Amino acid sequence: MPKFSSLPDTRLQVAARAGHCCEYCKSMDTFSPNYFTVDHIIPEPLGGSDILDNLAYACFLCNRLKSNKSSVIDVASGTWIPIFNPRLLDWNEHFAWSEDLTLIIGISAIGRVTVDELQLNRPKLVAYRKAVTPFGVHPPK
Repeated sequence: MPKFSSLPDTRLQVAARAGHCCEYCKSMDTFSPNYFTVDHIIPEPLGGSDILDNLAYACFLCNRLKSNKSSVIDVASGTWIPIFNPRLLDWNEHFAWSEDLTLIIGISAIGRVTVDELQLNRPKLVAYRKAVTPFGVHPPK
């Protein structure tokens, strides 16, 4: 039996639910030169399953940087903090856009560790945001 992520219906459902944007960095798959992936929010090695509520749409690099983690050490507090879970949490409660809409700012501990761990302000992401903002497609609705 094929792995869930190779099943077109599952991929289409996850992508549609996410508005065809990475659920972490908010990049749009339309403008990405890389394929987007289906991420296990709770990684399979940590007991995560293939149910839709455990799947997120992610650009290749966000998925790669998240890897098999669901939480990381917060350097500010020294405690384990969960990485942002797009099925349980509201993005706007943990992140904000900089005034020029190019940087993602973590406004909670979860937001802060997610920005750091997934490198949500990678130079190419910032350049992408600068390039698409004038066309009204960033930030995504």
